[in-house]
Amino acid sequence: MLVILGFAMIAVFMTLIMTKRLSPILALILVPTIFGLFAGAGLGIGEMVMDAIASMSSTAALLLFAIIYFGIMIDVGLFDKLVEFILKVADNDPVKVVLGTALLTGAVSLDGDGSTTFIVVTAAMLPIYQRLEMSPVVLTCVAGLINGTLNIVPWGGPTARASSALQIDANEIFVPMVPSLVAGLLVCFVFAYVLGISERRRLAKNGVAWASDRGSNRRRDLVGAVAGASTTAGSSAGGGNGATTGGHGYGFGSTASANDDTTEAGPASGSDADGSAGTGSGLTNTALDPNRATLRPQLFWFNLALTVAVMVLLIIDILPLPYLFMIGTVIALIVNFPKMKDQQEELASHATAIISVVAMVMAAGVLTGIMSGTGMVDAMAAWLVDVIPNAMAPYMAVITGLLSIPMTFFMSNDAFYFGILPVLAETASHFGISAADMARASITGQPVHMQSPLVPAILLLVSLSGVELGDHHKKVLWRALIVALVMLAVGVAVGVIGIG
Repeated sequence: MLVILGFAMIAVFMTLIMTKRLSPILALILVPTIFGLFAGAGLGIGEMVMDAIASMSSTAALLLFAIIYFGIMIDVGLFDKLVEFILKVADNDPVKVVLGTALLTGAVSLDGDGSTTFIVVTAAMLPIYQRLEMSPVVLTCVAGLINGTLNIVPWGGPTARASSALQIDANEIFVPMVPSLVAGLLVCFVFAYVLGISERRRLAKNGVAWASDRGSNRRRDLVGAVAGASTTAGSSAGGGNGATTGGHGYGFGSTASANDDTTEAGPASGSDADGSAGTGSGLTNTALDPNRATLRPQLFWFNLALTVAVMVLLIIDILPLPYLFMIGTVIALIVNFPKMKDQQEELASHATAIISVVAMVMAAGVLTGIMSGTGMVDAMAAWLVDVIPNAMAPYMAVITGLLSIPMTFFMSNDAFYFGILPVLAETASHFGISAADMARASITGQPVHMQSPLVPAILLLVSLSGVELGDHHKKVLWRALIVALVMLAVGVAVGVIGIG
């Protein structure tokens, strides 16, 4: 009964958010509550939920203060020069912008923390997508794919959990999987290139053109509808996890529609004869408005040094991340906004992004708490193990890789790696399949896992990008599935995921 309720709850939840019948926050709270009561949770349902929320409080605190910190850095102009540099290198070409998104995500993802990665990537790249009228869903898709693929690094959560659960060295899991990782990243970059081509064609079809002044040394600039985009870029992203831009503040993005290939944009305007589209004019009324009152150019080097210090401390891990960002936020506020009134206004300007992200994390606690507390997770895991035919036992490593795709999407990594993987590994050991092979297979589902609504980092990404979670899933899930299957297939082909 619990197995049926568990799978039914997941199906109803995914259907409601992908068809936009309910916002993700409402679905995360309402659907598990109803199914939890049917599962017999009774009055104990409250304790289940509160235990889960308590375990996620540090994550919520991290996201809250990280959003404020990087929001302040955006407002004071720390990332303006980086955006202009990327625009210059990308030459306003959507293909180069999307590939640049993939490269930046890959570089930052090496720290093993998805939340930090997505904050940095959206801070640097989303204004460029906005500037060029590109769909922010493309950004979330590419960033989610790259980060999910790189989530198997030894210092990342999944590999560390598999190592602990099966008591083997993390490098014994990761190093043989490098060919699979490379193959997965190559597929991600192919997807990024194709998405860039698609965006270039869509923008050209909508009247956004790229023109080159052959008689001068000016680089190519966007002309046409881009001028109108700046007037709508600060509009609400819509839905339960949208973010707004009100002159300044974190959370910026044009509205991403349910259609994968469209974004809401303003009317086309005429060509910019003086070529200013390539500089600051296209960013007016956006989070990177060159005339915003919050700019602190005289403090650029201080803010850069502070941010570098925060990133170094984050990597060497000598302070809890929530506390680290609390301290960084306090220092940034005091130095950049010494007056109390200015500090209050700066904090208030980020309220929309903060509320949507923290509320999503707390709501996810309802789903995880009820699934664990009612025993749904354990029942589903036991059922999946029981239904595997004995004849398929020699293929347990491959089966584990396939199971990791849906199971790490619908449940936490902890539940899968500490609850299910040891059972599967014990079964496989009777057929000559090593624990290391099982561990390697188990991490191939991470590109899909990273897109789960149970992962706070992905909720942060879609919220800051102004993208509906359902729209993100429509574009990213099938691509993530292909990446995961390629990684599994390469692992089997090179012999690091064995067959008994």
